[in-house]
Amino acid sequence: MPPYRRLNEAVHFKTERGNYIMLRSMYSGISGLKNFQTKLDVIGNNIANVNTYGFKKGRTVFKDLYSQTVAGATGPGDTRGGVNPKQVGLGGQLAAIDTIHSPGSTQFTGNTLDLAIEGDGFFVVGNQDGSEKLYTRNGTFYMDENGDIVDGDGRYLLGGDDASQVINIPLTATSLSIGQNGVVNYVDEDGMLEEADAGFVAITKFSNPSGLNKVGGNLYEPSANSGLADADGATGAPQGEGRGALKSGSLEMSNVDLSEEFTEMIVAQRGFQSNTLIITTSDEILQELVNLKR
Repeated sequence: MPPYRRLNEAVHFKTERGNYIMLRSMYSGISGLKNFQTKLDVIGNNIANVNTYGFKKGRTVFKDLYSQTVAGATGPGDTRGGVNPKQVGLGGQLAAIDTIHSPGSTQFTGNTLDLAIEGDGFFVVGNQDGSEKLYTRNGTFYMDENGDIVDGDGRYLLGGDDASQVINIPLTATSLSIGQNGVVNYVDEDGMLEEADAGFVAITKFSNPSGLNKVGGNLYEPSANSGLADADGATGAPQGEGRGALKSGSLEMSNVDLSEEFTEMIVAQRGFQSNTLIITTSDEILQELVNLKR
């Protein structure tokens, strides 16, 4: 008998239906390795952003792959009861990578342009005419040389009912305040309290924030499953239509809990090791079968 034929027969098992298959446990182990590698990647990203303002942690969810039916179920008859199906699972797969939008703790900074949202919603940043918009929970804003409020990358913080107006503070203003309702006030050179042209900082609430796409830089964009930013009541002033209140002089910290992440990392590590043992054990069984045919 040719050597390749002996090896082929040695490493395959014959099922009740007459089909030859490889050791299923080896492929189940491979699927487990892939899943736990992804879980470790998500955990690593969470830990890397533990001090990133407004960051929302990720979570991996697994599900089983599919099961091979060795024998189907049969119902009870006149002389014998029913029999349950006989199925062998073939591993696991990734079900979802969720973004958890639970609130992070609030850190006081004392800087008026540091803003935190207490409740649901996102700041709206974009270009000057408001035609390109992105959304963020990171409330670190600054004032440029023209008196416009911008983020760290120069995107304008947008305000007004439809989040299409740049919030500008005259350079002659002597002080600035932002209320919980988002209204931006300043004191002019004559000591008079004035309201910014845009009126207030706009907040957008999505029906499914976990469906937003991350685009980097603490920014999100809408997806097909996140809900619409221009839906009725979605964008407007803080404290309206379920949108959260603004807290000036504070920043929202990351919602990553290091103790939880380290625990999940241990679980993922042990799961990874266990699946490598499945592959190693399957390999040893195959080796024994090859040795039987020598």
